Amino acid sequence: MAAFLRNYKRIVVKIGSSLLADNKFVIRQSWLSTLVEDLMMLCDEKIEIVLVSSGAVALGRGSFRAEVAQRKLSVAEKQAAAAIGQIKLLHTYQSEFLKYKREIAQVLLSLDDSETRQRYINAKNTLEMLLKHKLIPIVNENDTVATEEISYGDNDRLAARVAQMVDADLLILLSDIDGLYTANPNFDKNARHIPLIETIDADIKSMAGESHTKISSGGMITKILAAEIAVENGADMIICNGMQDHPISKLKKGSYSLFKGRQQRADARKRWISNHLNAKGTLVIDEGAKQALLLGKSLLAAGIVSTEGSYQATDMVNIYDSNNTLIALGMINYHSETIALVKGKNKQKMQSLLNNESVKAVVHRNDMVML
Repeated sequence: MAAFLRNYKRIVVKIGSSLLADNKFVIRQSWLSTLVEDLMMLCDEKIEIVLVSSGAVALGRGSFRAEVAQRKLSVAEKQAAAAIGQIKLLHTYQSEFLKYKREIAQVLLSLDDSETRQRYINAKNTLEMLLKHKLIPIVNENDTVATEEISYGDNDRLAARVAQMVDADLLILLSDIDGLYTANPNFDKNARHIPLIETIDADIKSMAGESHTKISSGGMITKILAAEIAVENGADMIICNGMQDHPISKLKKGSYSLFKGRQQRADARKRWISNHLNAKGTLVIDEGAKQALLLGKSLLAAGIVSTEGSYQATDMVNIYDSNNTLIALGMINYHSETIALVKGKNKQKMQSLLNNESVKAVVHRNDMVML
């Protein structure tokens, strides 16, 4: 086992579809056996493991007619393929881990499960209980019900959210490439590998390209987005080539890209807010309200100029200044119809419009993250 991994206590490992399934949509059994052996070596070192596994759709589509399996699937076909493939995938995992007398548990998550506070906490508690009892959680997006509008669309960001849920200190993305390059190495022979990334800035994001395999749904850009979530929560993240046998035990310095987690983290609630992917609406505020937010104060109705979108209380909204610059993300206390009614109004006028009910801040400072 790579010696540096002993420095971590809880590791989330994400496995891409292109690693699990070959071009005929058949599971790469011998490779998976070596991966599980690597994971058991980590467990022997008292390191807790969570797997985030793609592959259900890829394995399931092999059950369709050849002309269907080879083309781009519709949403309904993708959902059906996931239903077929989940059985194959979990049966294979169970068989492999039982060789070491280790039980697994399936955890299906959707975007809403991590974006809605109570469901996020429920998922976190489930994962923590499984780890407490020495089970290996196998997490996947619930593709049987997900659509393009309500899904992650990739398991890279899902893996980062899971790492946040369980307070992992390392996220490993096993991919078909050995990390981040200055350009796509499949097309640019001068592309340079970047072994260490301490800050994710515009230059780093510009280096990301799309996936070049027909099985994988993600690309380098989704891995960069996952890294932003992971490092914000204090976890390191590794992107490495997992195609070889024993992909974890063969990790060597310089053979992967390491994104360093932040040493100082916000509290857990604000980290959950800042990692949201799906804001339901927008607010535009005036200069006075902007200055108040910058001083750490809550957002009041009087400072709101306009609102867009349909949202409910406790949904996330983006907050823009008058120059159309995104300055904050927060959990709102009123639905969109109420905000449209009270925007620009002071507390007394707002109370009158709401039939003298108790008036709260539109977005409380404890439920807001400045961007």
